[in-house]
Amino acid sequence: MLAYTYIKKGEFRLIEKEKPELKNEKDAIVRVTLSSICTSDLHIKHGSVPRTVPGITVGHEMVGIVEQVGTGIVSVKPGDRVVVNVETFCGECYFCRHGYVNNCTDPNGGWALGCRIDGGQAEYVRVPYADQCLNRIPDTVTNEQAIFVGDILATGFWAARISEITEEDTVLIIGAGPTGLCTLFCVMLKHPHRIIVCEKSEERIRFVRDHYPDVLITTPENCKAFVLQHSGNRGADVVLEVAGSDDTFRMAWECARPNAIVSIVALYDKPQVLPLPDMYGKNLTFKTGGVDGCNCAEILRLIAEKKIDTTPLITHRYPLSEIDEAYRIFENRKDGVIKVVIDCNKII
Repeated sequence: MLAYTYIKKGEFRLIEKEKPELKNEKDAIVRVTLSSICTSDLHIKHGSVPRTVPGITVGHEMVGIVEQVGTGIVSVKPGDRVVVNVETFCGECYFCRHGYVNNCTDPNGGWALGCRIDGGQAEYVRVPYADQCLNRIPDTVTNEQAIFVGDILATGFWAARISEITEEDTVLIIGAGPTGLCTLFCVMLKHPHRIIVCEKSEERIRFVRDHYPDVLITTPENCKAFVLQHSGNRGADVVLEVAGSDDTFRMAWECARPNAIVSIVALYDKPQVLPLPDMYGKNLTFKTGGVDGCNCAEILRLIAEKKIDTTPLITHRYPLSEIDEAYRIFENRKDGVIKVVIDCNKII
């Protein structure tokens, strides 16, 4: 099969590999129909995910059709259309039993697919712990509607959940990239009093304005003053930082009111510093990533009920054979790109 593979820092390559086989009774083999490119894949390419294993197939956003299951699998069967969770988790350890599946203690637990074991920018993928890590797609939900459920939509859902949003809150979301937009969709389900999105890209600002006219928008240079103006001069009750830069990290706590919650959703390329003397007296609560992707069934239900629709995020589509070009467009933010979908059934 063809598989997009991490060769070394700065280099991915589409190469021929053997089709994966079952290694465990709890495995499933999935024929990938659609995959997508995530910003985390770029972090791997840039060398900022040191646990990544050279030679692995990258990619952790995917939907597909179950081809084969191990003898211990009961929740899915061959022929089922499924979403693949970004995280693999055993379901039995302390962290899994408490819903903290990102911290699963199994060697293949947490973010393994496309990082420590072969992922899904390929024709086939082996999924460990398939009973936990595959969710059947409802008949009324298309593959494109479901493609982001296992990762960025699960991330947005998790971020909104941990942020303890109430209907009285002013919520600031920093970053309107793909994960920021998925976070916005899930924050909207909480019906806060006011939502403010901070973004610097004119194209992404236009996207938010066109699709969500009730959401207020500001730019980084005006963000703090804008938030104060629209929060009774208090600051945001909840801040979700989804951009992932030094400047946006600082902006997050500066725009938060005293005693606010600051949820860090972004993955950073380098360590961030908490300047405690500067923030002394703000009494902030920080909540940090990564995603606990254990709500995929509920998210699929919300999509089926037409309460969430992420298909407008798909701006570009490529066959697997053109994945190099797809990465070039996505990495360099060309041609108004938001999300790219890779059709793994189309090889040429």
